[in-house]
Amino acid sequence: MDIEPTIDGILHALMIAPTAEDAYNEYAAHDPNNAIRRENFRLYLRHMQARQPKTMLVMEAPGYRGCRLTGVPVTSRKVLLEGVPELDFFGEEKGYRLTYDAEFENIYGEQSATIVWGTLAQLGHLPLIWNTFPFHPHKAGKPLTNRPPRAPEKALGAHFLEAMLTLFQPKQVIAIGNVAHETLSKIGLACAKVRHPAQGGKNDFVAGLTELLRN
Repeated sequence: MDIEPTIDGILHALMIAPTAEDAYNEYAAHDPNNAIRRENFRLYLRHMQARQPKTMLVMEAPGYRGCRLTGVPVTSRKVLLEGVPELDFFGEEKGYRLTYDAEFENIYGEQSATIVWGTLAQLGHLPLIWNTFPFHPHKAGKPLTNRPPRAPEKALGAHFLEAMLTLFQPKQVIAIGNVAHETLSKIGLACAKVRHPAQGGKNDFVAGLTELLRN
């Protein structure tokens, strides 16, 4: 898959990328709410370009409580709307907007987003964040679930990962969890790895990220 390593090029490729029935493309044109998600994503990349992050965190895939709803990796509605004041990032005043999909109406926060952005706020560090697979993988017929991305999905995601690496040229890349580390290794990029914060991994995640970002 040939992806132009620009904001518009990456966004266009995301919009038209095929997904299985048990994966949701939160950037595709078929859902009117996705127009808001695309603009949130575009704004996120523009704000990241302005800040020129030296570090990139690569995680696994969007969750149904986070990026699936906001269009921004590892970012819940709460983080998107209220912002991260310590980093002067996100927030309604910066142009980010919410969608209110009927099935997801009562969802506001996400555990991983809270842990990740809370840790970054404490460290005073703003890295670029991206996912190994950019779309929301879920169990068949159950959109309010998450599942690990399959091998073909990780292969598709590698093309987007390479485009993001080309666009931002980070000096440090950190894999968050095994899926991200495996994909980065397959594209020939050596990187550090810390535990994913989900499923009881918060303490190891915070300790590992703190050590890497403070050195």
